[in-house]
Amino acid sequence: MSRVFKVFIILVLVLGLVLSLGSVGFSQKKYNESPILSELVKQGKLPPVEKRLPDNPLVIEPVEEIGKYGGTWRFAMLGPGDISIYVPIFSEPLVKWNRTGNGIIPNVAEKWEIKRAYREFIFYLRKGLKWSDGQPLTADDIMFWYEDILQNKELAPSFPSWLVVDGVPVVVKKINDYTVSFTFKEPNVVFLENICFQGGGGAGTLSIMIHPKHYLKQFHPKYTAKEQLEKTAKEMGFNTWYALFWNRADLYTNPDCPVISPWKVTTPLAGKSVHILERNPYYWKVDPAGNQLPYIDRIAASVVENAEVVNMKALSGELDFQYKHILLSNYPLFKENEAKGGYSVLLWPTALGSNCAFMPNLTHKDPVLKALFNNKNFRIGLSYAINRDEINKLFYLGLAQPRHATVVPECPYYTPGLEKLYAEYDPKKANEYLDRAGLKKRDKDGYRLRPDGKPLQLTIEFTPVGEFGPWADIVELVTKYWNAVGLRVAYKSMDRALYDIRRASTEFDIMVWAWGRGLTPLIQPVFIFPVIPTTGAPLYAQWYSSGGKTGEKPTGDILRAMYMYDRFKRTIDDAERVRIGKELIKLSAENAWSIGTVGLAPTPLIVKKNFKNVPQRSFYEWLLLQIANTNPEQYFIKD
Repeated sequence: MSRVFKVFIILVLVLGLVLSLGSVGFSQKKYNESPILSELVKQGKLPPVEKRLPDNPLVIEPVEEIGKYGGTWRFAMLGPGDISIYVPIFSEPLVKWNRTGNGIIPNVAEKWEIKRAYREFIFYLRKGLKWSDGQPLTADDIMFWYEDILQNKELAPSFPSWLVVDGVPVVVKKINDYTVSFTFKEPNVVFLENICFQGGGGAGTLSIMIHPKHYLKQFHPKYTAKEQLEKTAKEMGFNTWYALFWNRADLYTNPDCPVISPWKVTTPLAGKSVHILERNPYYWKVDPAGNQLPYIDRIAASVVENAEVVNMKALSGELDFQYKHILLSNYPLFKENEAKGGYSVLLWPTALGSNCAFMPNLTHKDPVLKALFNNKNFRIGLSYAINRDEINKLFYLGLAQPRHATVVPECPYYTPGLEKLYAEYDPKKANEYLDRAGLKKRDKDGYRLRPDGKPLQLTIEFTPVGEFGPWADIVELVTKYWNAVGLRVAYKSMDRALYDIRRASTEFDIMVWAWGRGLTPLIQPVFIFPVIPTTGAPLYAQWYSSGGKTGEKPTGDILRAMYMYDRFKRTIDDAERVRIGKELIKLSAENAWSIGTVGLAPTPLIVKKNFKNVPQRSFYEWLLLQIANTNPEQYFIKD
């Protein structure tokens, strides 16, 4: 053996030893934690922080600076119906949006692979990641969702449409304890983007991909006798075992449900004036200095009556960071009182094509109204009757843009001019289109009669959601516009929980919601054609979501849009996918399934001066889960 070769071997051995020692040192890195948790470690009630973190914790860069531990984050919510306020805080999908919302980064999965031309996705979970009760998170927690929730017809009557391509649901397989594969029949190009939005709860509990099997299996008939479950359900006030299951799986309200979020609920929501969340001692993210996140100890959410109360509490300095229900109409008042209240007012841009849109019920139980609402001329007539400039000046301080319900210019599928379609205020055109829709005849008071000769009476149903604008005022004004063209219209406001039930039924006439979410390459079909039961056509949505097994099959352009979106999801070629996307958006705008008012209105947020690491500017966007991409776990309260 030559001397050179011996030297080479020695260098290789030394280098291997150095790398080995380096890897040991990294795995045994010293981490820091909240004094509250340090005390529990001293008392023997918690393992050391190094034992609570995964092998490879996710490092979060602070927006401004390394934070300090402690304090309570105070915000306000509008009761149980407003539970979605927690989604941006609790959402921890396999992968997530980056901070600017234009890319995808690791999260629960530390890496992933895409194979077979977007047909197969493999995710590698963080080893050592634990639930808030200290139990390990493994592939079994994903398989529980796939095998025991999605495959159970009582828990999931229909398979989530974002997990279906070409009519065939995804197949999920466990490769080992920390590796899972998702396989589709055809390419699913927007799967990762859908995980960012839906996989952590953006589309409801059913879409949350990771559930604590070790806790929830006690409420599932595969693991616990169904007779016992039914007995337990009745004792707890539920009619069925699956109602009990979903109650126990509700991580936003059930203190016993383990979570992987920065904070966990410690008090049930029902009947409380303040809802408390406390830090998760097993949270798996750290800052660059090795400090376990979150910085803030607790969250105290005041449960109040309406958005006006939220605004008053913010104005008086009682809230630390309020990211929902701050009314844009109050912006001048908030600015005048910034110094006195010790807060700053942020204006974040939105990707909402319409901050307030009106959606007629295309699957109404009344066959005459159903035919009328499906008549495009009727919807166009409604649109021409709205004075959008007046709405903008009166309720949005002129900061919004009068426009049709379509995507924003930043959207890859935007076509210039669509926002102006049917968006001018023209009562003459409105009357012409309503006449074409078969509403020429009127009663003695000048109100239009239905095509069957009976009086036409319509009701707009809505819930006051302050973050999108003063809907009550807008609805009242739109009611007057439509009355002026011969439509007898009334309106009804209701609590969010009741509203969610009503808008999923075939009984409402016209519903109200914000429209848009066209910022990212992910076209969210819910705002283009009715794909979920709460977007103006419940039965069409059921048909699409169930793969044709339930609901009612649409015809014409809605059916065409559904097929077009399915083609969009499986198109690998970028240029062709953009072409399909543009065609889909154009089809949606021309049909006016949603009737817009004004869009692109900025969203005001209130931040106390000592509440740090909140970006001065970010997109306020539900596809990004509002503030989720800003990493709430790195917010902190400065002395």
